[in-house]
Amino acid sequence: MTITPRTDHLIDLALDEDAGLGDVTSREIFPAKHTSRAFIEAKQDLVVCGLDVAARVFARVDPALKVTLTAHDGERVKTGVVVLRVTGPTAALLTAERTALNFIQRLSGVATLSRKFAAAVEGTGTRIVDTRKTTPGWRALEKYAVRCGGCVNHRSSLGEHVLIKDNHIAAAGSLTKAVKLCRVAAPHSAKIEVEATTLAEVKEAVRAGAEVILLDNMSPSLVRSAVAIIAGAAVVEVSGGVRYESLCDYALPGVDVISVGALTHSAPAADLSLTLLPGRSRAKK
Repeated sequence: MTITPRTDHLIDLALDEDAGLGDVTSREIFPAKHTSRAFIEAKQDLVVCGLDVAARVFARVDPALKVTLTAHDGERVKTGVVVLRVTGPTAALLTAERTALNFIQRLSGVATLSRKFAAAVEGTGTRIVDTRKTTPGWRALEKYAVRCGGCVNHRSSLGEHVLIKDNHIAAAGSLTKAVKLCRVAAPHSAKIEVEATTLAEVKEAVRAGAEVILLDNMSPSLVRSAVAIIAGAAVVEVSGGVRYESLCDYALPGVDVISVGALTHSAPAADLSLTLLPGRSRAKK
């Protein structure tokens, strides 16, 4: 992946949080010329993600740390597989360890969960997309991890396309009025998506000319009825309360996408660890 200035900023914030006052333990034990080798390995079967970010962490701590990637983002790896090797000054290596692991564990967790969801609907014609329920500041990284796992990104910001939700409708006075106001003011390239919670709202959204209709918190039977009403006039998105266990109940003919906030807000961290090999010079007494 391309490391952006925003990612560098996140790395710097994380390093300042963890080592802003230095690493007193490593500094006291290891002289500047003490070097070591280390590797990061998977402690579970997972989809790895964040390797370039982890490599950047080591470089930000000390450019003398040399990283070799032995896997690539989006790769499925088994327990025990080494995904990254690093050599260089021991104190710097240990200072970078926790921050590098935090990034790679979090992003691999999102990618691994995303792969599980994507696999569950394979062959149905329905795609799984993420939401904006991301860790503040981490959205680009977490959405990248979602893609590495085989799912698709929904909008990344409020400015990408129009999504008229229940509170917009309540404030505007009606669904139809909200669509008309957006049609006049929105850029010509912006799609208009409308959230519908009832079949009556689905019918109104179709009449108003919405390009995407989001079926929010509907049962599978209501989704079937809504798909029949829409009849191909708009992209159909299902959202709200869809769990992995009920995913296939909603991946119905005519449902184009299912949005799942859990891909980012509930993904457990993947289990990876760093192992340090014996050093190459003597530590201070």
